[in-house]
Amino acid sequence: MELLYKEEVYSIIGAAMEVHSVLGCGFLEAVYQEALAMEMTDINIPFEQEKLIQINYKESVLKKYYQADFVCYNKILLELKALSAITTEHESQILNYLKATNIKLGLLINFGEKSLVYERYIY
Repeated sequence: MELLYKEEVYSIIGAAMEVHSVLGCGFLEAVYQEALAMEMTDINIPFEQEKLIQINYKESVLKKYYQADFVCYNKILLELKALSAITTEHESQILNYLKATNIKLGLLINFGEKSLVYERYIY
């Protein structure tokens, strides 16, 4: 079975690995977000940073918005963390974001561990 947006995800994870290899772990999430934006710009990954996304509820759109760390290629949601470990709470969070925004693929990327940790989530 072919992975959804395989090449795009490969590029994004490569950029995140480069950021992690240079900075290591221990910085705040905002530092990784800024560095990742620079890296993705350098390798021509199209993205919107801190994009406001409408949240759907049944047949209505809520007045509140979700602010995505990144939306890449106009179809992949990136949620960044800088934590000692990812929990099921964080996994639930990204799945809820995908469901509420109708985006099919999300990446949860954690810069807070010794090695970069990332997971793909499909809605």
